[in-house]
Formats: sequence, C-alpha cells, structure tokens
Amino acid sequence: MAVDGNWTLTMTTPMGERKATLSLTAAGGALAGTQGAEGNTAEIFDGTVSGDNVSWKVSITNPMPLTLEFTGTVSGDSISGEMGIGPMGSFPFTGARA
Repeated sequence: MAVDGNWTLTMTTPMGERKATLSLTAAGGALAGTQGAEGNTAEIFDGTVSGDNVSWKVSITNPMPLTLEFTGTVSGDSISGEMGIGPMGSFPFTGARA
C-alpha cells in the first residue's frame, strides 16, 4: 500500500518547526505504527487509511502531555495535512518518505 514505510515529518507548531519520524503499516482500513521525536517514540492509535487519505493519533509527553491528531493525504513519496493540538488548534505538517 502507498502509505506503508518510514516517513520524516516537519510539523509547524506554536513553538516553531518540529521534526518527527513516522513508521506506518496499513492493513485493510487500519493504520498502525510508531511516531518519534526528540528521543521519544510512541505507538500511534486510532489510525485509518482510505485510498490516499490517512489519519492517526499519538500521545506525547514532551514538551507537555498532549494527544496530537493527524489527518493527511499521501501523494507518492510525500505526505501533508493538518495536525490538531487540542485547545491550541490545528497546524500544517508535511513529510517525505525516508
């Protein structure tokens, strides 16, 4: 499937640009994997894939405990979309296949 593999993400946040790594595996309509940043890695959850559209959530503890909600579109070797940060709103992210 087009989404499977390793990705390097760049997220625009209120604290500036942040980098993350993402490893995804799709099975049917479900999306699983891990996301890591700044030495911390967490399992993604509530992941779905439908055609080129993907969504997932990940809980982080640094710089503060939050659940990030990603929705995006895969196009070849790139991925882009929005990252929801709860009460702080939504911010864009982009990524490339690693």
